[in-house]
Order: sequence, then structure tokens, then C-alpha cells
Amino acid sequence: MNKVLIIGLFILTLSCKNAEKNDGKLKVVTTTTMLTDLVSEIGGDHISLQGLMGAGVDPHLYKASEGDVSKLYEADIIFYGGLHLEGKLVEIFEKMEGEKTTVSLGDMLPKEDLISSEYFASNFDPHVWFNVQYFKQFAQIVTDELSKADPENDQIYSENNLKYQQKLDSLESEIKSIIETLPKEKRILVTAHDAFSYFGKAYGFKVVGLQGISTATEAGVKDVQNLSEFIIKNNIKAIFVESSVPKRTIEALQQAVRAKNFNVEIGGSLYSDALGNPGTEEGTYIGMFRHNVNTIVNALK
Repeated sequence: MNKVLIIGLFILTLSCKNAEKNDGKLKVVTTTTMLTDLVSEIGGDHISLQGLMGAGVDPHLYKASEGDVSKLYEADIIFYGGLHLEGKLVEIFEKMEGEKTTVSLGDMLPKEDLISSEYFASNFDPHVWFNVQYFKQFAQIVTDELSKADPENDQIYSENNLKYQQKLDSLESEIKSIIETLPKEKRILVTAHDAFSYFGKAYGFKVVGLQGISTATEAGVKDVQNLSEFIIKNNIKAIFVESSVPKRTIEALQQAVRAKNFNVEIGGSLYSDALGNPGTEEGTYIGMFRHNVNTIVNALK
């Protein structure tokens, strides 16, 4: 291959890369699937969006690949959960502060609204998306940040936000109606790890997780025995596995309960730290929330 052809190919490759870079769209990167869905709702086709984590991925334990780091450094805006949710990515985000726009959504909520936690460096439970009202605040923050970075499409982001806020209001009305069909004394939710405290506080459930708030903490034999006694004492009909947490701990809990001559069923799988597969109803925040509430209520009735 002669030098002229090589130079020509190099220039063509460079031109293609520049065209890709200068397509006029903001390059946005999100961490969790919940945030990817949210930012997609607000940004639509006017942003170039990449989510780092897929369905069933546990953000507590997630480690960035070399490809992930490249995506983060090439992004115009990064949206992440914050409150130490993405524990192993915190150092990367801290290094980027001042270099690019990094938005820690959970840390932008009023501290008085957060639930304290000794398990996280932030000292707060990061699973805030299980209160729809907090997710509505996330949507507004995302809208403001996209509008600031891309004022030409400000109106579009605002309109998309308005539509999504209305969808979230409808979702909350729907789930409250479903929960009302479950007697109050049966509203006890036992899951693999303590991800549902905001859900419990907002919608009237007592929530008990076998593991702590972070899946990095393992449940011990004593935890299993104590919780098995709690289940029997409160006559709990069903317990739940989670899509992003191995089900062996909940199965061990079920066996411990049955060993004491009490039957408890596994009521189904809940989505906690990640959405379902793309293209399914559970692959959206709204579909995930609806699935969880229906699963919980139907199993506990």
C-alpha cells in the first residue's frame, strides 16, 4: 500500500471520527439502568446516551472496565446515583470533578429526606428511587442539567420532563390503589437485602432485608435464624428474591423457616438495584415499579 493511500485512509478515518464527535448531540453516560431509562425519557433522540450497567447488574459491586472508563472520559455529562451506591466507581468520579459535568443525583436531594445508614460512606441509604417523589426530583435535575449544557433543545427537554412527571404521578396513584387492597397487618416485606426502606416509608410497609443495605455485606447464620423467627412470629406468608442478588440466601431462609414447621413461600423476584431486560415492561422504571408492587401484594394477600 503506497504512502498516498495510507495518508488518505488516515484522513478519512479522522474525518469519520470528527463527524461522529460533532453530530451536535450531547454525549451522556449513566451508571444504573434506572438512570439510563430516566435520562432517555428526558433526552430522547437529542442526546447520545450510553448506560454502563445492564439488566440484573449489582451497582454495589460493579467495577469499571477499560471501555467504561473511556466512555466516562469522552462524555459531556455523567449522571450517577451517588450516596455511595456505585461504591467501586466513586474514586473515578472524584477524579473527574472539575474536568467535566458529573451529577450525583442522590446527593442533590435534601439530606433531611434521606434515611440514615451505617453501611455506606455517605451515611445514607442510596436506594432513593423507590420513592416515586424522589425520582420525580431526579427527572427535574436531569432536565435542568441537559438544558444548561444544550440550551438549543431546552424546550424539548422541558416538554419531555412534563410528560414524564405526569406518567410518574399516574404510576404513584396506581400503586397506592393496589397497595390499598392489602390489609395493613400484612404489609411486611422480607427481601434479600435492605433496598426497600424508601418504598416502605413512602407506601406503608415494614421492610426487613436479610443482608444489609449493601450487597457487599454477607448474611450470617445468626441473621438467618433471627429472621426466620421473625417470619413465624408475624405469620408472614411470602418472602422475596431480587433480580440482582443471588437467591441462595433467601432459599436458605426459607429452609430455616420450614425446619421450624412453618411454611413460607418465595413470593417472586423483585427488581431492586437494576431494571429488567431492555424491550420488556420491567425494563423501564415505571414497568419495574408496577411489577414489584403487583408481585408483593399478590404474594402477601
